[in-house]
Amino acid sequence: MTGQHSGVLATERRGLEVGDIFRRHGNAYRRAQAGHLSRDHLRVMGAIEACRTAELGGHIERCADCGEQRIAYNSCRNRHCPKCQGATARRWLEERQSDLLPVPYFHVVFTLPASIAEIAYQNKAVVYGILFKAAAQTLATIAADRKHLGARIGHIAVLHSWGQNLSYHPHLHCIVPGGGLSGDGREWIACKPGFFLPVRVLSRLFRRLFLEALTAAHEAGELQFFAGLASLNGSQAFTAHLGPPRKVNWVVYAKRPFAGPKQVLAYLARYTHPLPGSGLHRKPRKGRCHREQSPDIL
Repeated sequence: MTGQHSGVLATERRGLEVGDIFRRHGNAYRRAQAGHLSRDHLRVMGAIEACRTAELGGHIERCADCGEQRIAYNSCRNRHCPKCQGATARRWLEERQSDLLPVPYFHVVFTLPASIAEIAYQNKAVVYGILFKAAAQTLATIAADRKHLGARIGHIAVLHSWGQNLSYHPHLHCIVPGGGLSGDGREWIACKPGFFLPVRVLSRLFRRLFLEALTAAHEAGELQFFAGLASLNGSQAFTAHLGPPRKVNWVVYAKRPFAGPKQVLAYLARYTHPLPGSGLHRKPRKGRCHREQSPDIL
């Protein structure tokens, strides 16, 4: 085949996509952000730029009925690519929806304060692990307390690392059933109608568990700091940095989702598996036109 095509289908027009923006402005952005982008960031940008273009090769699809053909380029399959996550997101959503019980659900969000988010930004793997563990332990501990619920609960948790204004804002979304099993596993214990667990109690325990784990990680040498936070490599400076967060309330949100748990899961699926900003699917033609893949490789 001759000619270069940047779209998923050479014969189709489509709206503006992330890949288009990267291909048009990516080089300038990389130059402007030199020294601030990690190898992982650069690798993701390169994958999205090349996704479903001639750079990755492709094949010709030919209709067995009408003979119409089109060029389809190969995908990058990067988990951060908006084009490649549609099927994966649907599969994830179906699997999670099948886990839902016929009971009320609550949407619980655990948020890190800004001074802790600074630490997370330079130590993502360690801090995110602490965030998941501290949130899960908080929910399990307070729910098991007979003063509040007295039950063993489960939950689905999804990490969001960015806020709606595209600023770094790590927080954890949890979908939690409004009740749980008794200690012997024989009885379902439901929470009070419209009320799950006290958010102030959740907030205080979450803060304590998180900061204890964070301090332990620092003592074990698992945290590394650079640039403006380089002083936090020292134990005295690190302890001082944790002083203010120990005294403020950490934001924990807990309410019943107005539209139900399935809608919240659909919202979370857009973040666990990014979806395209503009559709690429052709509207079906009238008649019985289906497509076969030709072995012709570009």
